[in-house]
Amino acid sequence: MTVDPLAEIVTLLQPSASYSKLVEYAGRWRLSRDIAGKPVFFAVLEGECRVVSSGQPPIIVRKGDFVLSPVTKDHVVESIEAPPHGIAMTPTEIGEGRFRVGRPGEPVNLRMQVGVCSFASPDAALLVSLLPAMIVARDEPRLALLLQLVGDETRHARPARELVLERLLEVLLIEALRCGADILSAPSLARGLSDDRLVFALRAMHARPAHGWTVADLAAEAAMSRSAFFARFNRIVGLPPIEYLLTWRMALAKRLLRTRELAIEHVAAQVGYASASTFSTAFTRHVGMPPIRYARATLPA
Repeated sequence: MTVDPLAEIVTLLQPSASYSKLVEYAGRWRLSRDIAGKPVFFAVLEGECRVVSSGQPPIIVRKGDFVLSPVTKDHVVESIEAPPHGIAMTPTEIGEGRFRVGRPGEPVNLRMQVGVCSFASPDAALLVSLLPAMIVARDEPRLALLLQLVGDETRHARPARELVLERLLEVLLIEALRCGADILSAPSLARGLSDDRLVFALRAMHARPAHGWTVADLAAEAAMSRSAFFARFNRIVGLPPIEYLLTWRMALAKRLLRTRELAIEHVAAQVGYASASTFSTAFTRHVGMPPIRYARATLPA
């Protein structure tokens, strides 16, 4: 069975919804999105607006577009005819699940369904670093349907609500990552998976993390020379291949240790280490504490 690295990482992130709301924007407005680094997604239902990120050219999003930012940094969303710099506004609640941005009496020029979620994984920062900084998908009806389902589920206290939301968000994130364009064009796993050579090496690492991979082995999977593969992987994914492999192995090791179902030597074997001592040394260097202490630290209070 083919292993899908993107699905593995999104599942390991353990996404959950904080809220989803309908927001209407009126007149000239600007909104700074500073939500403590939480993932933000929104679908443009009507109108258009500008998204500005530090160091990147602004992008215009329009009706039918879906935007996903796995980690919010300094994004600013503003009307096409924006107010003077330094002026920012905050949403005002106008009904259950409905908000408004802009001065009262101004005509509405944009409506969006906006959602904020969080990642429960202790390795969220590490895993998010493998994803694009911002993705825009245009005219994807499946995303609009998924977002509608997320919004509906967040507003009702149905049985198994959290489980349903987690699964919906996993599908939403995967769908956005596989059909959207990486607007900021930064190195990421998603870019690596869209590369017709690197995808084979990435799938091989995820399918067999315990294998004793070398750069030469991975280059052979990609049908490239060692030097060309190393340079291409580093440029497109953003990490050298063996560092990426180590990052993934440590994420898997943490998950196994948190379950406390396997002895250290068995965890070591599953993530590619011949002995518990070699694994403990690598884990301590990467995580900052020995695996036994890490497992104890994750015990429920």
